[in-house]
Amino acid sequence: MAGGAEVGGGLEITLEHTPTWIVAAVCSVIIVLSLVFERLLHGLGKRLKKGSKKPLYDALLKIKEELMLLGFISLLLSVFQGAAQKICVRESIMHHMLPCPLPPLPTAGGATSDYCQRKGKVPILSVEATHQLHIFIFALAVTHVVLSAITAILGIAQTRNLRRWEEQIQLNNESDPQMIKHVQEFKFIRDHVKGHGKRWKIHGWLRLFFKQLYGSVTEEDYTAMRLGFITKHCKGHLKFNFYKYMIRAFEADFKKVVGISWYLWAFLVVLLLLNVHGWYIYIWLSLAPLILLLVVGSKMEHIITELAVEVVQKHTAIEGDVVVTPSDDFFWFHRPKLVLHLIHIVLFQNAFEIAFFFWLLVTFGFKSCIMGKPGYALARLVISVVSQLLCGYSTLPLYAIVSHMGNSFKKAIFDDNVSEGLVHWAQNARRCKGKNTTNAEVGGSSVDGKYGGAIQMTNA
Repeated sequence: MAGGAEVGGGLEITLEHTPTWIVAAVCSVIIVLSLVFERLLHGLGKRLKKGSKKPLYDALLKIKEELMLLGFISLLLSVFQGAAQKICVRESIMHHMLPCPLPPLPTAGGATSDYCQRKGKVPILSVEATHQLHIFIFALAVTHVVLSAITAILGIAQTRNLRRWEEQIQLNNESDPQMIKHVQEFKFIRDHVKGHGKRWKIHGWLRLFFKQLYGSVTEEDYTAMRLGFITKHCKGHLKFNFYKYMIRAFEADFKKVVGISWYLWAFLVVLLLLNVHGWYIYIWLSLAPLILLLVVGSKMEHIITELAVEVVQKHTAIEGDVVVTPSDDFFWFHRPKLVLHLIHIVLFQNAFEIAFFFWLLVTFGFKSCIMGKPGYALARLVISVVSQLLCGYSTLPLYAIVSHMGNSFKKAIFDDNVSEGLVHWAQNARRCKGKNTTNAEVGGSSVDGKYGGAIQMTNA
């Protein structure tokens, strides 16, 4: 057939010689699927807004941003795949840092023209390689979003015990007489301070390491940390629902976890760079998320223990319940937010391993050299799945409560109406201050009656 382009020894039919009914049918299917997907996202967004799930709605908007970014990446790859065929390099350059050894036959650039061949060179990236890279980036982003959502849902489900404990605390009679007890009489203190001494550096860390696997947060832990948070940030509000605040803050953090930040894209480039035949880098990289999760979990268990130890060091007897003192000093580099960044990296690395495995399986087959040895490939997949389950089962529930044991609290402590009111008040106050100092003072006093209790809780 005239007008075709020869690719790989075959004849590629161009759009000008493709039947119109095929073009129309393919476009119709793509448009229908796109519209259905867009309507589903729109409907989900409306349900989240009606259900007062603004953090999850913001997370959905973040997902839409990621999809738009993927669309732009797809556009760039499609537009510049022809231009890539005219970027010619020496064939010897193509013999270094390969994911698979070269076949016995000479390497072909895969170009559809003789542009580079006339110069005695090869194109830097073939059309087929560009297409495969395009599919992988899309698969990675989708896998990351889906796995992050599933893991976050699993983490919230694991906090059902915390909800029951909160309801039980809310039902308790606050007017009961407070008894004075020795600190060692409290189960929270006994569980965490037992054996704290010379052997703590070895035995204590081992105990914390295994505790995160079978009982990361106990009822005594939750009660002590809840009361410590309320005493520090919500003094006088003993009926404050700490569980609802914790879940709202967790949902707000989910918006950050589900996205792919610039440093994760840079991490992706490094991972692709290290996929060199014979280096076996991916075997060790697959262990990194699991090890990091276990270290993070142990550190958060250690923070709970340090809170208990501090109570013992300050008091010999306590009237009422144990009150811990939250502080940034317990966290790495005095930054509680660092834990969220580490979890974000772990989830992305797991998504990379899982997406990479199935992409290789579909594109090249299980026995392909780029897949590596079958035993290693399956081991990497199993480690990634275990890491994902561990994150949802243990690490996220721990993070959901321990992350609030710092000096400050998150804006999720206010409901949406109060948050919006405070924002509007602050904006009006700034505008009034620029115009008239007297008006600013009047505006501040008018809001103080409505949001005074909320503002009074702010410590920063």
